Amino acid sequence: MSVPILEVVDLTAAYGRIEVLRGVNLSVPKGAVMALLGPNGAGKSTLVQCIAGAKEHTGGDIHLGGVNVRKAAPEDLARIGLCTVPEGRSVFPNLTVEENLQLMSYAGVPAGAVLETAFSYFPRLHERRKQYAGTMSGGEQQMLAMSRALASDPALLLLDELSMGLAPLIVEELYDTVGRIAESGVSILCIEQFARTALRVSDYAAVMTGGRVVASGEPAEILETMSDVILGGAA
Repeated sequence: MSVPILEVVDLTAAYGRIEVLRGVNLSVPKGAVMALLGPNGAGKSTLVQCIAGAKEHTGGDIHLGGVNVRKAAPEDLARIGLCTVPEGRSVFPNLTVEENLQLMSYAGVPAGAVLETAFSYFPRLHERRKQYAGTMSGGEQQMLAMSRALASDPALLLLDELSMGLAPLIVEELYDTVGRIAESGVSILCIEQFARTALRVSDYAAVMTGGRVVASGEPAEILETMSDVILGGAA
């Protein structure tokens, strides 16, 4: 069996005295899309922050491609292929779409390649390339955030609440693109509350609640056995 692109082992994390992650175990195979589902407060976003190096964890280990990266800084993780699209999109509102994308060239990626990648996945961004990012819709801003992440040619892409605040039709469109990105060979971990939408393009799924992963398996199996936990009205 090949080494997973991501393996989280007995991970713990806390905010002050409040323990948020309580021994999380999670494995993402290379080239796969995994949906990480669960209700608000389950610890999903904290887990993403720990994996991305943005939050220090108190115990356990994180392996990327078989290498222990427990104390690695976010910029070091980015250099070895880990890229995160955080909750809330985080585009530069006072820059145009094109300027937002060209910022990625400072990381050593040719500007032409950044634009080509973005516009091939999201033709709408080409139409909006001279528009200020802050004046675009939420869905278009999410497309821009995803494009910036893809410009770094990631091995593992972390998508934190891709659907937050977006209309269901836009969410469907974004997840169609997630499927296309996966077909190019990028491994993807989707942290999501819209369970059915995420599961539609996922190879595997895991469910978090109470700071632990309580189930993992194929999407149909997870939806059948854990629907009371993961749906909660968001399907």
